[in-house]
Amino acid sequence: MDFSGNSEHVAHGSSVAVAGAAALSSAGGGSKAVNPSSLTVEQLARLLTSSGAKMATVEIIRQHIELGAPMAADGRMNLVHYMAWVAREVANADGEN
Repeated sequence: MDFSGNSEHVAHGSSVAVAGAAALSSAGGGSKAVNPSSLTVEQLARLLTSSGAKMATVEIIRQHIELGAPMAADGRMNLVHYMAWVAREVANADGEN
């Protein structure tokens, strides 16, 4: 499963998880750094897109939340936890084929 829910394209979690400081800054909407363990859905989408993910929209991330992607009680998301969830979903989808 990629960010759209399809198993045709696997997200490159390692390249996304090792996003540069510039991507983190731009994900926050300015030069202020953001905390990758506490991102809004919008920040997460911008970070993933700026790191090369082709299908990381706010809408898709919200669909993932409905499907069980981890989100804190305050509505924020941890980049590493989210990418681990995506990786598990990809592995589960590949095992079903």
